[in-house]
Amino acid sequence: MSAARNRDKRDMMAQSTLVALGAFAVMASAICVLVVVPHMMLRTVKAPPQLEPYTAQQLRGRESYIANGCVYCHSQQVRDPSFTTDIDRGWGSRATVPEDYVYDRPHLLGTMRTGPDLINVGQRLPDLDWHLIHLYDPRALSPWSTMPAFPWMFEEKRPADVQTGDHVIRIPGPRAPKDVAIVARPEALALADYLISLKRQYPIPDSLRARDRMAIGGDDHGGGK
Repeated sequence: MSAARNRDKRDMMAQSTLVALGAFAVMASAICVLVVVPHMMLRTVKAPPQLEPYTAQQLRGRESYIANGCVYCHSQQVRDPSFTTDIDRGWGSRATVPEDYVYDRPHLLGTMRTGPDLINVGQRLPDLDWHLIHLYDPRALSPWSTMPAFPWMFEEKRPADVQTGDHVIRIPGPRAPKDVAIVARPEALALADYLISLKRQYPIPDSLRARDRMAIGGDDHGGGK
């Protein structure tokens, strides 16, 4: 009886060891596929000559973009036209590539699109005041908008108290506040400046499109020129 119990214990230990080794192998494989291989593939990625580093002002705006949860409703990636309609929607002229994100730490690709993709919003909407009005009261520009307003990024002043250097925005239509001037605070100006900097429609070499085609197993529908 004692020999049988010892044999059962050895069998259980052997099974536990096999399970542990299997779990370790699965985890190691996942780390290799999801971390090591992408790192090896992307470690030589360099910024395109047309992509400029963010300014200090734009970096402050980027921090505000993250802090105010913009990433939860907006993505920053135009996906390949072989399986999406991103380009048809006017969100970009080509799919984004890893080189477009060289200066992004952390990356803000996003997965939710409660609002439109923003990786090229600076190309579509380059007007500073438009973005400031949109931040103060989105429905003043788009009555159907579900975007929350960010009034704390602005200051309401009496017109007589407006100072030289204040950036006053003029709210159009019936939603315009009465007898007050709306002045953008530095946080609003930085966030708007960051949004305007999002332009990723410069041409990319055919080699980059071919590389991404291989990665996703799709066809090139271009738009890089």
